[in-house]
Amino acid sequence: MSDTPTDAEFQALPPALRQLAVRGIARSYRKDVVLIEEGSVGDNLYVILSGSLRAYSSDARGREITYGVYGPGEYVGEMSLDGGPRSASVITEEASRLVMVTRASLLTHISEHPEFAFELLTKVIRRARAATLSTKQLALNDVYGRLRSLVEDLTIDGRHLALTHQGMAQRLGCSREMVSKLVKDLELGGYLRRVAAGEYQRLKNLPARW
Repeated sequence: MSDTPTDAEFQALPPALRQLAVRGIARSYRKDVVLIEEGSVGDNLYVILSGSLRAYSSDARGREITYGVYGPGEYVGEMSLDGGPRSASVITEEASRLVMVTRASLLTHISEHPEFAFELLTKVIRRARAATLSTKQLALNDVYGRLRSLVEDLTIDGRHLALTHQGMAQRLGCSREMVSKLVKDLELGGYLRRVAAGEYQRLKNLPARW
């Protein structure tokens, strides 16, 4: 069901997105809803009010690589606003509430608020850099090296690693079985401790090589 965002939802957005979001339609989505399919043609941008979205690609065997996970105050879909095919798929990682903004509405917004074009350009550049880094890691690091980087990135300041083995595999571009073996070895080595289903505590820094 579509509606307009509430005042509280608007206030939670960064100032640069509030004026854009008012031009769209809000809608609630269940977990695991594919919003964007790679290769399809579309011109909608999604502003995230709550929940999280994951951008990914998959091959014919069903293996996936995750490009990024995005939460409240961010947006996805900007890469196809040139009219070209979608470069990645986007799925809801959890129940989410989003504002869908059409390309026509975005262009109107930019004409009235030209400064937003720089915000959009900056976002595209940052995500292109992130994609370049991800590709570089896939090319130069083995699976363990990528897992080590993922664990370090997601356990800063004592945070737990909250990902299932399948979720890790999607981030790393490898099989779930490979992740399960590595995580089990790290548990036996005293580097990780399972504290709940899909949640691990890092007990000490992981070795550079395994």
